[in-house]
Amino acid sequence: MWMGNYEPLNLLGLLIQAVFIENFLLANFLGMCTYLACSTKLKTANGLGVAVVFVLTVSGILNWCVQHFVTGGGALAWLRVVGVDASGINLEFLQFLLFISVIAGFTQMLEIIIEKVSPALYMSLGLYLPLIAVNCAILGACLFAVTRDYPFIPNVVYVFGSGLGWWLAIALIAAIREKLATAHVIPALQGMGITFIMTGLMAMAFQGFTGIKLSNPTGEVNVSPLTILNEVVISEEKIKN
Repeated sequence: MWMGNYEPLNLLGLLIQAVFIENFLLANFLGMCTYLACSTKLKTANGLGVAVVFVLTVSGILNWCVQHFVTGGGALAWLRVVGVDASGINLEFLQFLLFISVIAGFTQMLEIIIEKVSPALYMSLGLYLPLIAVNCAILGACLFAVTRDYPFIPNVVYVFGSGLGWWLAIALIAAIREKLATAHVIPALQGMGITFIMTGLMAMAFQGFTGIKLSNPTGEVNVSPLTILNEVVISEEKIKN
């Protein structure tokens, strides 16, 4: 439940996978709205990145608890402690609603904290801070972790790494856009055009980490479809002979 078959090296691999290999912006292109709107200044991008890391990490932890103790199959079995047999109740249809509610609640709390602590950052983020509540990268990371059935600690590492990956991507493009503001860019590519081109180049660069497979827990091996196909062909040849 807490670590499963994962070793410390697997957790490091899972962190690298979440930040670089399966970066939500550069591999899945999730959370693009705030990425494009708030990446003109590096300071704003860093502030939003920290907010996303915080909201995603805490929401991922709480949504893991929601999945394992409320909406998952047989998740309500713990009610036997109070004399209620609810093991046959399946609340999976409420999963999206509860996940979004958790994310929205923490986003609202974060908005209040930033408004009190850093009014300048709050004003610079503007409308896009409340939009963290509907940021598809945050909901996507929570759903990916649930779908892959990570134990608690690997789940924390994964959602934290996903937030770091999103922050890294928006910080990189913000730094590039600040440089491009004083660079000579042909009129046809100014604005969103050159931003999409740079995003594509960054995504291609991050593909260089694809071969890292440190996140596989002990006893589990990923087998590629090509390997399975080769084994099938070899088996058919043996049968024919």
